[in-house]
Amino acid sequence: MVNINVGTQNGYEIHIEEGLLCRVAEECKAVLSSEKILLLTDSHVYPLYGETVSRALSDAGYAVSEYVIPAGEASKSVEQYLAVIDRLAADGFSRSDAIVALGGGVVGDLAGFCAATYLRGIPFVQIPTTLLACVDSSVGGKTAVNLSAGKNLLGAFYQPRLVLCDPLVLKTLEPSVYADGMAEVIKYGMIRDPELFEALENRAWTDTQIIARCVSIKSEIVAEDEFDNGVRLLLNYGHTIGHAVEKCSKFAVSHGSAVAIGMMVMAKAEPNGEALAERLEAVLKTYGLPTRCEYAADDLYAVALSDKKRRNQTLHVITVPSLGNGRIVSIPVEELHTYLQKGLSE
Repeated sequence: MVNINVGTQNGYEIHIEEGLLCRVAEECKAVLSSEKILLLTDSHVYPLYGETVSRALSDAGYAVSEYVIPAGEASKSVEQYLAVIDRLAADGFSRSDAIVALGGGVVGDLAGFCAATYLRGIPFVQIPTTLLACVDSSVGGKTAVNLSAGKNLLGAFYQPRLVLCDPLVLKTLEPSVYADGMAEVIKYGMIRDPELFEALENRAWTDTQIIARCVSIKSEIVAEDEFDNGVRLLLNYGHTIGHAVEKCSKFAVSHGSAVAIGMMVMAKAEPNGEALAERLEAVLKTYGLPTRCEYAADDLYAVALSDKKRRNQTLHVITVPSLGNGRIVSIPVEELHTYLQKGLSE
């Protein structure tokens, strides 16, 4: 088993091992003294793993309630958040009881925000079932739901008690969902790790190796900047434009695909960055990710103005002048339009 410690104010471990899902109850017992657990999952994951995890937790002595949300980004809503909170209250959950999130990023973000705010905070455990959730959204304590004005605008920083990653669950993913996760993996290579990027170019590493390397990178960054005021902003490479692509598409474009497009736009906008942009385009195509954007610069710019990284008339963007050398650059908001125009040019 690979064990990675996340050195935040309330530190916790991430365990990575094939077959770990079979030991969920044992792992939870080590960090949870709860009597009750709400197993929060979605309509896609529950038939695959929900009953198995629920039964294991029940056999271990927990009183388990199940809450299954419709699969998809639309469930990361205020309405669904309030429904889960109402369920916790109706079932008499106390501050010592817990939520176990079994699913991808939508489930994890929703569960984390519910845990952060119900009774001012109850424990929760993340069991990510997508590559994207394993390498990114389950690590670091960002929890949120979406508003009509944009993604993740209502949220909190709230760390889990434990993250359990079983790479075997990735075998049941649709290729497009696996590709979404690879966008975030490629991001780590671009901003911090040339060795990882080269391994991806050559398809040289296993899923376990990929997850462990990405989690190690993110854990180091989060420990240094838990609340996203400094170096953690590097993790937003491709995301400002990516979030705008998602919203312009009314979320028809998945998060991973949108981030891939955002990275491509930023790479093409980089001065003298043609060679790296070509490598990025090739590796994105290798993993079935898009490299072209169908939306105009004006449309993306209008949506990006609501980005959380904006500070008054200044916006933080992430640039990669050379492989593994991500940089945080503060620009006037209007300069983002220049990046978009250059990055979208053929």
